[in-house]
Amino acid sequence: MRLLPFDYSVRNLGRSGTRLALTMLASALVVSLVAAAAAFVQGMAKSLVVSSDQSNVILVAAGSEESVERSQIPSNSASLVAASLPGIKTRLGIPYVSPEIQVAVVMRPNRDSPDELRAVLRGVTPEAFLVHPRVQMVEGRVPTPGKDEIMVGGLAAEMMGVPDSRLKIGSALWFDNRSWTVVGKFRARGTVMDAEVWAPLTDLQVATRRDSLSSVVLTLGEADFDDVDAFTKQRLDLGLAALRETDYYASIMRFYQPVHAMVWTTALLIALAGILGGLNSIYASFAARVREIGMLQSLGFSRLAIVVSLTQESVLVASAGTLIGSVFSLLFINGHAVRFSMGVFQLVVDHRVLLSGLVAGLVMGFIGALPPAWRCLRLPITQALKAA
Repeated sequence: MRLLPFDYSVRNLGRSGTRLALTMLASALVVSLVAAAAAFVQGMAKSLVVSSDQSNVILVAAGSEESVERSQIPSNSASLVAASLPGIKTRLGIPYVSPEIQVAVVMRPNRDSPDELRAVLRGVTPEAFLVHPRVQMVEGRVPTPGKDEIMVGGLAAEMMGVPDSRLKIGSALWFDNRSWTVVGKFRARGTVMDAEVWAPLTDLQVATRRDSLSSVVLTLGEADFDDVDAFTKQRLDLGLAALRETDYYASIMRFYQPVHAMVWTTALLIALAGILGGLNSIYASFAARVREIGMLQSLGFSRLAIVVSLTQESVLVASAGTLIGSVFSLLFINGHAVRFSMGVFQLVVDHRVLLSGLVAGLVMGFIGALPPAWRCLRLPITQALKAA
C-alpha cells in the first residue's frame, strides 16, 4: 500500500488557522479536565495514605471506629497503655504514646467579627511529634500549656479560607471567648495534619469542656497489633478499640469513593462536551475536502492510505492540544488546595495523571478522524470530484 507523504499531513494543518486553534483548544480542554479529575482522586488518596504509618495503632472508643472526632475515651488511657503494654517503641525512656483530642470548631478573627473560620483543632502533648514524624516545625516554637497558644499547619489558612498572612506568628484567633496566639508553624506535607491547628492538650480540654480524649496514637516497637488488640479486650472498663492507622485512613478512603465517582462523572461529561466540539471542528475541516480526497483516489491512493493520512492530521492536532493541556495542568492544577471535611489536600499531577490526560487526548485525535473520513470516502470518485 502506497501511503501519502507525512509532510502532506503536516502542511494541511495550516489550511485553516481558526479550525486548528479550536481543535487544539478542545483537546487541551479535554486533557485538562481528565487530569483535574485524576489529580483530585490522586491527591485525596495520597493525603490519606501518607497520613498513616504502618507501625502506628490508634485507640478509640468502641463503636467510634469510623470517626475519631466522635470518640471519647478515658483521659488516663494513654498512661495505662504505656504502663501495661510492653514492646511500645521508646526513645530515651519516653514511650511513643500520644493522647490526642480532635475536634472541628469555628474560630473568629476577633471577638466582634462576624466571620466564621472553620478549623480542625488537635490537642496534643510533646509525644505527638514522636508518633507523627512527618510533622516538622518550620517557624516559631511549640505552644506552652496554660498560655492560650496555638501552632498552625502549612495549609491551615487554606482550610479557614484566609490568606497566609492572617496566620503569621504573633497573630491571634478568637475561640471559646478568649484569644489564642499563633506562636508556631509546622508542615506535614501530603497529610491531612497539614491543615490542622494544634494546641496543648490540657488547654483544648478546658476550651471544649471535656476531660476525655478522642484517641491515643502509639507506635509499635517489639510488640505487634495483636498485643494491643488483646489489651483492649482485657480492659473492657476502658471501652477501647484498636485500629491500625493504615486501616483507619483506608476506611475513610472508602467513605469518599462516591465523591470520587461524582468527580470522574462530572469531568467525563464536561470532557465529552469538549470532545464533541473538537470532533465537530475536525468533521467540518475534513468534510470540506471531499473533492481533494476524490482527487487523491483518482491518483491511485487507496482509501486506507487516505484514512491513515487524515488520522495523522487529527492525531498531530490532538497531540499539540494535549501538550498544552499537560503544561496547563502542571502549572495551574498541580498543588492546588481543595478543602474537604477532614481538612485540605493538594491536587497531585504526577506521571499517572499526565498519562491519563495523554491517553484521553490521543484517543480523541484518533477517533476524531474516523467519522469525517468515512463521510468523505463513502462517495464514489466521480461524485466526489464534482463536490462543491
